[in-house]
Amino acid sequence: VVFLEVICQDRLPFAPWLHPATRRLPGIQPLDMKEWLVRDEAFAAQMALRDRLIAEQRQDVFAACEGSEDAAREVLALVLSRLGPGYTREGSAVLRPDGVRVDLDADHPLVTAARLVQEDLCLMDQPEGSGEHVLTAAVLCFPASWTLSEKIGRPMTGIHEPVSEYTENMAARVQRLFDAMHEDRPLWRANALLYHSPALHHPLREAQRRVKPKGKAEYLRSERQSLLRLPRTRAVLFSIHTWVVPWDKLDAEQVAGLDSHPIETAGQGA
Repeated sequence: VVFLEVICQDRLPFAPWLHPATRRLPGIQPLDMKEWLVRDEAFAAQMALRDRLIAEQRQDVFAACEGSEDAAREVLALVLSRLGPGYTREGSAVLRPDGVRVDLDADHPLVTAARLVQEDLCLMDQPEGSGEHVLTAAVLCFPASWTLSEKIGRPMTGIHEPVSEYTENMAARVQRLFDAMHEDRPLWRANALLYHSPALHHPLREAQRRVKPKGKAEYLRSERQSLLRLPRTRAVLFSIHTWVVPWDKLDAEQVAGLDSHPIETAGQGA
């Protein structure tokens, strides 16, 4: 099943191609935790789609390896501690700003956490003796041309195998960054991709290749990806907030910047 309803934001609050620090891969920046969870004008529509995907296509949008539930419980506790205005705690449930009641004990803790926030949530852990972090659990409702079932349980280099920009040197840099991550120093980066389709749920298998738009794209899709070290389990939480913005909603500076820095050739599609 493909959900094709148009769910777009009215504007793109940050354009990574306009800033030298975020234009180059990997473009990692320090994150202020007060800005970690974003609730924007697409919240109600995105959350309704997330709930529907979890209910109807659970096997496509949720996966968890054995042994990941403890870190997932830590993620849920962190999300609950960071919910802002508009949420109401009702005993063992939370009332979301869109009026939906989420039972905190009715599902896997990572699924429960993902039903509270707009961000997709992915857990990365480093098995003992392994030189790389592995994707151990995820709720991925809004994939930008990748498929969770192909990535779960795989290390970073395996996950990024089809990405030409993810060279051996890049992989080593990213792993050093993961190894050095401290719970008090969360990080973020942003990407941008051009699409003709506004579909938020846009999986693509590795054997396929995303066809880049010819001519003027109709939509710009941007992800803000955050990395947090969980203090108790030491797993890394990778969260993804997705904007899909119609081309005519980009401002003049953003459009002019795309002429100077074409994002499909500047590594922003990683």
